[in-house]
Amino acid sequence: MNTLAALSAFAVCWLTLAWLLRRRHVLPMDHPNARSLHETPTPRIGGLGIMAGVAVASVWLADAALLPAMLGAFALAGVSLLDDLRGLPVRVRFLAHFVAAAGCLYALGLSDWPLLAGTLAVVWMTNLYNFMDGSDGLAGGMAAIGFGALALAAWLGDAPGLAAFCASIAAAALAFLRFNFPPARVFMGDAGSIPLGFLAAALGILGAMQNVWPWLFPLLVFSPFIVDASVTLMRRALRGEKVWQAHRSHYYQRVVLLGASHRQLALAAYALMLLCAALAFSLLALPRLAAWLLILAAVIYLLIFLAIDWRWHLARNEP
Repeated sequence: MNTLAALSAFAVCWLTLAWLLRRRHVLPMDHPNARSLHETPTPRIGGLGIMAGVAVASVWLADAALLPAMLGAFALAGVSLLDDLRGLPVRVRFLAHFVAAAGCLYALGLSDWPLLAGTLAVVWMTNLYNFMDGSDGLAGGMAAIGFGALALAAWLGDAPGLAAFCASIAAAALAFLRFNFPPARVFMGDAGSIPLGFLAAALGILGAMQNVWPWLFPLLVFSPFIVDASVTLMRRALRGEKVWQAHRSHYYQRVVLLGASHRQLALAAYALMLLCAALAFSLLALPRLAAWLLILAAVIYLLIFLAIDWRWHLARNEP
């Protein structure tokens, strides 16, 4: 049944997107703006396929321990779909993110300060995943590799329900990549990126609470998104910029603006994601080396960011 959950997630996502793209003329489109790296309008309904696949897998699994995360993700998918179709005020979107995060973590058993800290972490991950969904194949690849790593760790940690659910998310993301790998025929949209960010954080916390993995494991796995988004936000805040406005100053965006193709960026990002997943599994196997593994990861990111900043300075692009 667990294997069927992942297979059904893949098939349903693929078939849903193939069916939707035949009706391209009525789909909501992502038009280029100040944040965009694309130049032509593209349908932003990929999240519908991913969440349809995850929904079918959820029915197969019917795991009560996963129910709070499932319900929170589907609620956010609904709110985000409405935002994709009609647009919602920022305060409404953030309120939904906070309610879903707090409700999920409270149902999982957190309270007081851990509940507050966890809620902030889930809301941040929910939004940074959306921030990083700006190049063909990037967010889909993070979902496939990131949730695939969580699935393997959960299987090794004797948590079959969690493993199957994470594997199902990864399988749906792989099906989505069939349509999103450069050149993309469809974008994920908020209806995909928002619930995926939520699930990355919520399932990471659930696994830690169940002693399936240490807290640092999911942070390392998803660190390619976490580090880029967090460092970029801090830099913009220090420069006095309005951090909530659209921009193209993420490191992954600068790589494309410096001349790399979306395909080159995606492949390089996949390599980094796999490296971070390998470091996370090294943490599982060698917990005594946790500090050294974190230092190694920090050095890797520092060297990457310095190289991009150096090239950006030489190219004399916008600061």
